[in-house]
Amino acid sequence: MSGVAKVYSVAPIGFEGSLIEVESDMKNGLPSLQVVGLGNKAIDEARERIRSAIGNSLLEFPAKKLIINLAPAELPKDGSHYDLPMALSLLTASKQLRQEEVANAVFAGELALDGTLRPVRAVISIAETARRNGITTLYLPKKNTDQANLVEGITIYGVNNLKELFLHLKGESKLIPAVVAPVVVSSSTPTALLDDIIGQEQAKRALTIAASGRHNILFTGSPGAGKTMLARTLTELLPPLSKQEQVEVTKLYSLAGESIDEVITHRPFRSPHHTSSRVALIGGGTHISPGEISLAHRGVLFLDEIPEYPRATLESLRQPLEDRNVSISRASSRVDFPADFMMVATMNPCPCGYYGDTSRECSCSSMQILNYQKRLSGPLLDRIDMIVNVARVESNKLLGHSSLSEKQHNEAKKCIQTAVVAQINRYQSSSKHNANASSRDIKSKLLISSEAKELLDHASEKLQLSARSYFKIAKVARTIADIEGSDSTNKNHIAEALQYRHVTS
Repeated sequence: MSGVAKVYSVAPIGFEGSLIEVESDMKNGLPSLQVVGLGNKAIDEARERIRSAIGNSLLEFPAKKLIINLAPAELPKDGSHYDLPMALSLLTASKQLRQEEVANAVFAGELALDGTLRPVRAVISIAETARRNGITTLYLPKKNTDQANLVEGITIYGVNNLKELFLHLKGESKLIPAVVAPVVVSSSTPTALLDDIIGQEQAKRALTIAASGRHNILFTGSPGAGKTMLARTLTELLPPLSKQEQVEVTKLYSLAGESIDEVITHRPFRSPHHTSSRVALIGGGTHISPGEISLAHRGVLFLDEIPEYPRATLESLRQPLEDRNVSISRASSRVDFPADFMMVATMNPCPCGYYGDTSRECSCSSMQILNYQKRLSGPLLDRIDMIVNVARVESNKLLGHSSLSEKQHNEAKKCIQTAVVAQINRYQSSSKHNANASSRDIKSKLLISSEAKELLDHASEKLQLSARSYFKIAKVARTIADIEGSDSTNKNHIAEALQYRHVTS
C-alpha cells in the first residue's frame, strides 16, 4: 500500500491567497476517484479532465480506489487551476513520480482532455502566496507567465502540456524558466485631450487640479456641454502606472477574470452603466470577486448622470470613498479589496437638463428640480471634493475650433507632474496624495498661512460647512499651491478652492 502523496497549490481568497496541500491516497478496491475538501462544481468535474489528460499524455491512470483531499478542508476551493496539482498528486501516489520530484514547488493550471494546459486566473495571487510561504518555484500554463513574472523573487516555469512537465520533473528534458520580459506600454491613440475641448477653461483648470491631487470631482451642466468629454481626458492627464501599481491593477483584473494573460499598463477607466447592480459596483457574488470600484483601483471611476443610479448603490460608495478599500462580509468569510480610485461624475441640473441654461427654457417644476437634485444625499456630496458647473458652448464656436496642437494638454501634464513630485516629497510615498491626507497630515504638513486659515474659518461659518468639507477645501487648496510651487497654502489658494464647493454642502 502506497503512502499519501502531497503537491502544493494555492487557493486565491479575496485579494490574498492560502497555500493548499493536494493530498492523494491510493487503495485496493473498485476503481474510483473521489475529491474531498470543500471543492466547487469545477473541481468535481476535474475528475474526468484529469482521467483523459493523463491517458492522452501516455501516462497511466491508476486503476485503484483513489481519494484526493484539498487541505485545509475548511477553506472553499474555486476554479479549474487545481487540475494540474491533482493530476501530479495522482501520478505521485501511483509512483510514476517521486515525492521529492514535486516537492518545494507550487503548481496551477487547467487541463484540456489532450493534456495541454489552459491559462487560469489569479496567477499573481498564486505567485505571491507561494513566495510568502517560502516556495520559490512555480509551474503555470505558458500564457500566464507574463503576469506571474510581475512578482519578484520567484522562478516561473511556463508549461505547454502535462507530458512536457512530467519529463521535466523526471529530469529527462528540462524546461527553461520564463524570462522577465520588459513591460511595453502600448502607445494607443488618446481618447480625448484638453485641446479637443472647446472653451470650458474653468472646467479644464478644475480637472487639472483634481488630477494633481486625486480629488473626486462632479461636473454639472446642460446636456452636450462637454462634461463626459472632460471626464474622458482624465486618464491621459494622470501619470503612467508605476511597477507596483501595475502589479496591483493586473492582480485585480486577473482575480476578476478580465485579463489572464496580459499585464495592465494603462490606468483603468471604468464606466459602469446606471443599471449596474450594487454587487457589480462594489463586489461580491456567490464566489466573491472584485467590483467596478476595485477594477478602477489606481484609475478613474466614471459615473455618467449620477442621479440616475439607484440611491442604495450610490450610498454604498460612501465607505470606499473614505477608506480607499472595500470590505465584503459574508456569513462564513470576509474579504478586503483595494479601491483607491478617483471618482468623476456628471449630472444635469434637472430632469430635462436645461435649468439655468441661457439659450433654452427649462420645462421642469420646482418640485421636480428639487427631487432630482435630492437624489444625491448630503453625506455623498460631502465626499466629493470639487463641484464644477459646465456651461453650454455657443454653436458658432463649435466648428471654428482647431485642436491640432497639444499645447494646453501638455501644460496641464507639467502642472500635474510638479504637484505629484511635491506630494511624494511631502508624504514620502508615491501612493499617497493630498486627497487622502489625514487630519493629522493637514495640521502638520499642509502649512496653511494665518490669513488663509482666517478666510477658511470665515467661509466655513458663513456656508455652514461640515468638518469633512472644511478639510476637503484645505486639501484642494494645498493641491493648487503644489501646482504653483508654493511652500505654504495662501489666501488665494483657499479662495480658489472655495469656488469648487457647493454652497449647500
